Amino acid sequence: MTMSEPRYESVPDDVLPEEHLAAIEAVLMVTDEPVPAAQLASVLGLPTGQVLELLAELGADYRGERHGRRRGFELREAGGGWRVYSAPAHADVVSRFVLDGQTARLTQASLETLAVIAYRQPVARGRIAAIRGVNVDGVVRTLVARGLVEEAGHDPEGGAMLYRTSSYFLERMGLRSLEELPPLAPYLPEVDALDDVDGELR
Repeated sequence: MTMSEPRYESVPDDVLPEEHLAAIEAVLMVTDEPVPAAQLASVLGLPTGQVLELLAELGADYRGERHGRRRGFELREAGGGWRVYSAPAHADVVSRFVLDGQTARLTQASLETLAVIAYRQPVARGRIAAIRGVNVDGVVRTLVARGLVEEAGHDPEGGAMLYRTSSYFLERMGLRSLEELPPLAPYLPEVDALDDVDGELR
């Protein structure tokens, strides 16, 4: 084993299930991105199937299904792994906290551009601009810098750079795949409107 390779020690066989749950919880509390079940299994020295069972149990515990009260956070599988998220029931409170603080947030223009990319990807900046009716160069650069959008090759017809949402976008949305994208939120352009405008461009 080289010095650069991670070295994991298995959790002793006599460790109680509650301690396995606590170990998983400790890892999830210090990660900034979803952790694959296989990675948790490697760290704990447990079969992946058992880790998935423990994750399900932990999620049920957070929902108040095992015992005790319902928590203000929940465990979700998203972006190829597992992560703790704030509970949707408290979204309004969390939003007020974020918007009232100094945390940088997306502008309305960024949200609308992100919506177009999410529902029309891969898409070129020219088409995004045509759909939105404004220049989007700066906005797209901001979304790329934030890690929400990434380059997706070039348009085979015109050679323009294409853009798509990133795995980080899925993570922030709490989604496992693009198939789980919900209908556009009220503050984003309506899907029907995008269809009408996009149809006129073809």
